[in-house]
Amino acid sequence: MPDYLVVIRSASTDYELQGRVRGSLDIPPSAEGLSGVEAIANRLAAAAPEAIYSAPTACALETARIIGSRFGVVPKKLDRLANIDLGLWQGKLVDEIRRLQPTVHRQWQDDPWGIAPPEGEFLEEALERVEEALDRIAKRHPRGRVAVVVPFPLDSLIRWLVAREPLDDLWECDPEREPMVELPIAAQWQTTRAMPRGASPSAVLPGSAAL
Repeated sequence: MPDYLVVIRSASTDYELQGRVRGSLDIPPSAEGLSGVEAIANRLAAAAPEAIYSAPTACALETARIIGSRFGVVPKKLDRLANIDLGLWQGKLVDEIRRLQPTVHRQWQDDPWGIAPPEGEFLEEALERVEEALDRIAKRHPRGRVAVVVPFPLDSLIRWLVAREPLDDLWECDPEREPMVELPIAAQWQTTRAMPRGASPSAVLPGSAAL
């Protein structure tokens, strides 16, 4: 497997600026969102990734293209890295859901494993897709540094999967949380195929094994 997985949050869209739920909607990046991509590329200059994989949406693809152009790397699109499908929540203001559906809002915030958005997918289902994508990447790159570019909150899910970082609030991105993190995956990565719905994200799961 690669020595390091670089997880990059794709440039934000107007939906994030408006406080809306984007989920798997394909929306182009905003000018404000793209303004931070060059800073990420600068941080990667000391140790450029040998490959870049991107979620299939416009914001992720454009972010990956900008970063890849700095290092002569052509990003590869992976459909399994699509963002979490948040169903009928998508397009709605977070404040609107909080006001009109306070119980649902609190459940997704406190126990996202135990609830699925109407017509959306469980976090466990998204996790299975991501595992398949990362398995494929690991087989293609036995060593080195590989980057994945994905939207929020899928970046949080990958960081939890690979390094057990806290999921934090999946409604709104913490502006203080770094948009890029480099994870030494060989020592930390534990697969979570046995993840039951409602499980605590901090739990060590039975049957887990190194990739």
